[in-house]
Amino acid sequence: MRVLTFLMVLVAPCAAGALDVRVLVASGPQLTVRLPPPPGPGLTTPLAGPPAPAAPSVPWTVGNRGGKLTLGGQDAGSDVLYVPPSPGSLVEIAGKTYRGGVLLRAVSGGVQGINVVDVEDYLRGVVPAEMPASWPAAALAAQAVIARTYVSARINPALPYDTCATESCQVYRGVPAEKVGTDTAIQATAGQVLAYGDKPAQTYFSSDSGGHTASSEEVWGRGIPYLVAQPDPHSAGGPRAAWRVEASAAKVQAAAERFRVRVGTVRSVGVTLTSASGRVLEVTLTGTSGSGRLSGLQAGDFVRALGAHSTRVRLGGSVGPGQPLVLEGSGAGHGVGLSQYGALGLARANADHRRILSFYYPGTTLEVLADAPGGRGRPVLAAAGVGHAE
Repeated sequence: MRVLTFLMVLVAPCAAGALDVRVLVASGPQLTVRLPPPPGPGLTTPLAGPPAPAAPSVPWTVGNRGGKLTLGGQDAGSDVLYVPPSPGSLVEIAGKTYRGGVLLRAVSGGVQGINVVDVEDYLRGVVPAEMPASWPAAALAAQAVIARTYVSARINPALPYDTCATESCQVYRGVPAEKVGTDTAIQATAGQVLAYGDKPAQTYFSSDSGGHTASSEEVWGRGIPYLVAQPDPHSAGGPRAAWRVEASAAKVQAAAERFRVRVGTVRSVGVTLTSASGRVLEVTLTGTSGSGRLSGLQAGDFVRALGAHSTRVRLGGSVGPGQPLVLEGSGAGHGVGLSQYGALGLARANADHRRILSFYYPGTTLEVLADAPGGRGRPVLAAAGVGHAE
């Protein structure tokens, strides 16, 4: 059996879960944290006993004085305080409720609040934040697998936390986001992740491919064998399947100046090179003092600055006072990997989550996270009979 070991060391002793994730959920000059009543006087004392029956009720105001944490204005004697997760435990950090425990760190300028939570409980606050919980079970299951893969690949004990709670990582909204439909999808795919060879796959996704997925090479300049450009007829029913926006002459001029294209007053803009998936690779601008080009990532950023929902866009022609530049395109987002509206289309056509993942990540396999034999907090990726995502 092929096995991939993920190094997983929790931030403090007395780790509880098979795979706990550290999520930066809040930071500021000070944070308010609510916890179940501790068994002793110290916040660092691990919680014990039965699961918390209700929302946490003991408030702590945590600050930073001279690089050390304070509790209610009193010196806590450390720059790190940790309450590990326990079965059923809840914690409120900066007014939001999360499952698991909390790690508090003194950092320059204040305090970081890091939720330490079992990966399956973490997903309960991620999947409904990334995909509507009312969508078909197969689409939700596919989203659960790629979300689990994403975070499993990013666990790194050498860093202060593994992931954040915003769109820069994966959106994570904690307990208030949880829904029955997404909880069911997470349970149905428990432990499942995508792998390529002996490593976790890079499970990028976007809202809508616009009818053709993009390769990682054309978008980011880095080729990954299973992130390829291919027709995607399943992404046809989304709100951005076809769109049209207008950019005023002032907006075009401001974008040209932002990207340092020195052509004087812009008179025309055109796409002069596209990728295999129909996405912009080069834009040419002509103005009163000459012409200039933007290519690669800058070309894509330029059209997005004009209001394009994706870089699978057509534009061109004159621009001037009272004459806006018209952009017509399809899709939303970068288009690499899974298209959420494509997953919806496949699910409506009775495809299961294996078929969805196989289409968007060809050549990957579906594996299962498990504990390493005799290891504590060191998850492994094992074939475990799940097989190819086909």
